[in-house]
Amino acid sequence: MDLKQFSEKISVYTAQGESFIFIIDFELRKPLIYRLEEAAEHGIFYNINGITNREYSPVAIPVHIKPTPIDKKYYTDRFEKVVSHIQKGDSFLLNLTFPTEIEINLTLSEIFDLASAPYKLLLEDEFVLFSPECFVRISDDKVFTYPMKGTIDARAKDAENRLMNNEKEAWEHNTIVDLMRNDLSMVATDVRVEKFRFVQKIRTHKGEILQTSSEISGKLPANWQCNLGEILLKLLPAGSVSGAPKQKTVEIIQNTEAMTRGYYSGIFGVYDKGRLDSAVMIRYIEKKDGKMFFRSGGGITARSNADEEYNELLNKIYVPAL
Repeated sequence: MDLKQFSEKISVYTAQGESFIFIIDFELRKPLIYRLEEAAEHGIFYNINGITNREYSPVAIPVHIKPTPIDKKYYTDRFEKVVSHIQKGDSFLLNLTFPTEIEINLTLSEIFDLASAPYKLLLEDEFVLFSPECFVRISDDKVFTYPMKGTIDARAKDAENRLMNNEKEAWEHNTIVDLMRNDLSMVATDVRVEKFRFVQKIRTHKGEILQTSSEISGKLPANWQCNLGEILLKLLPAGSVSGAPKQKTVEIIQNTEAMTRGYYSGIFGVYDKGRLDSAVMIRYIEKKDGKMFFRSGGGITARSNADEEYNELLNKIYVPAL
């Protein structure tokens, strides 16, 4: 299915009053869309803020993850390549990501059942994700987005103040808020920042982390359902997992990461009864050739430090166990 077919199918489903799930990869090459009642037939299971097509009784199981970290010199070389682009003005912020091979004592299905997160998705025998980050919500002709940038270990001394007073983290968050405000302006009017840089606590199997988010809203035209596919595609890729300016930054990402992201850092969501809720596909574990890989990364700016960014990539390797 190409993007045109994807967009047209969304229009057909909304016109018919159908509820559906959609999944769009980062490169916009493999979009998927199914009626909600068809998802399980295709090995797709979801849980979006409690709305799910999978019956399960979570059992508390200790999570054991053993990562084989990416070579630090390789990472640093890629990091410096990104920084050189930023210094030239090619990008202001770039989200650099890599896969980390892991050994874990759980299957993809068990991770889906065990993980505690507002957005969960399982594509059987391919990947599972447990994302804390909303992409867009739409209801009552209003669209909301919640970019998430800035992370610190909650166990660190004076963690919240350190996070909020960190100049690099603040600049990174400000840039993403500005980018997402501009993105919403392409599809909505009266775009405004409703809440700016608030702290959220996220539980992991290793402890808790703090992350900062903002809430941005806009007013959609009354017939937005007829153009929902086009609206979503105009907003992609998600700013928090790409950077600014988008087009040039994505080119740098593709040259620097030297691999496709696939569904990692794409989006997925559910449309039901005139409302839409969707997530950025992060906190993502994939299975390839019998091995498991955790995809993670972070935003790089001119103020970034290679050692800190390398550690952030590794610190995001967790399962938010119940």
